[in-house]
Amino acid sequence: MFKSETNQNLLNYKSKFKSFLLQNAIYLVLVCVIITIVAIDSSFLTVRNMTFILQQASIRLIIALGVAGILILGGTDLSAGRMVGMAGIICASLLQSPDYALRIYPNMPHISVFIPLLIAIVACVVFAIGHSFLVSTLKIAPFIASLGMQMIVYGCMSVYFESANHSSPIGGLDKRYTNIAQGSFYIGSIRIPYIVCFAIIIAVAFWILWNKTPLGRNMYAVGGNREAAIVSGVNVKKVMMFIYLIAGITFAFSGFLDAARTGSATNNLGEGYELDAIAACVVGGVSMRGGIGSISGVVIGVLIFQVINYGLVYMGVNSYIQFIIKGVIILFAIAVDTQKYIRKR
Repeated sequence: MFKSETNQNLLNYKSKFKSFLLQNAIYLVLVCVIITIVAIDSSFLTVRNMTFILQQASIRLIIALGVAGILILGGTDLSAGRMVGMAGIICASLLQSPDYALRIYPNMPHISVFIPLLIAIVACVVFAIGHSFLVSTLKIAPFIASLGMQMIVYGCMSVYFESANHSSPIGGLDKRYTNIAQGSFYIGSIRIPYIVCFAIIIAVAFWILWNKTPLGRNMYAVGGNREAAIVSGVNVKKVMMFIYLIAGITFAFSGFLDAARTGSATNNLGEGYELDAIAACVVGGVSMRGGIGSISGVVIGVLIFQVINYGLVYMGVNSYIQFIIKGVIILFAIAVDTQKYIRKR
């Protein structure tokens, strides 16, 4: 009897341990990678490097939060990066310094930096709602709809970029604009970039939206079981439209900040950002099957992914090897997500 109970307890501990590993496997592996980076080059852990990583991660976080909502709905968005680029080009073209010799619109009056941002938001929201319509009303597969939207957005932004500046990089940005993303303030001797503060504020706003509002609860319901949500009286099309709309706003704001941070814009701005955002979300525990995800997970996923990405560059790892490592990380995260889904069933 005692032996039977001991064996049962041992089995329970093994089951709990396996469950713990499955739930936290990606974090454990990635922590090991970070420890390896630090062990190889201890100079990596400096305040300067950490500040730079936070700056890089801030824009990625804002994009990832928009993408995460769509993933929780059970969809995907391959057009996010191109929307970021489109917003960046719009803002950069309208916010060049008045004394810049190659100004695209030389006769345009001195305008508020927020007017181009509003224009960019409107443009991104139009495409985002169109994307939502394709998925929710026309029932087009999310992957195909987002792929088509990606091509349309890229085509539109490239036509504008070519006609406005003859395909030359848009530079000479107004200092009022660039200071928004490049500026910072100090707490003691610690420099806090403005862009990090924007990311924190938006992350808090998203946490409230996801956890304290009917829209957030309905988002999880639709992603978890769409048929059950419909039976419960949830307006699925309306929920999807608002989540895509909010994502469009985040993409526009990210483009606004990214162009200001780099001080220029081309039609390649935002290229591949959507893949980094999806990867960070998956690493952070957002399920590709929908219905599962948290703000804390997205934040952690973005930070870990950015630390590894910057760490590989810092150590001088071959760029092609970097693609292999990031690809393995993404596939491992998806494999873990699949195993969680199988165990849940």
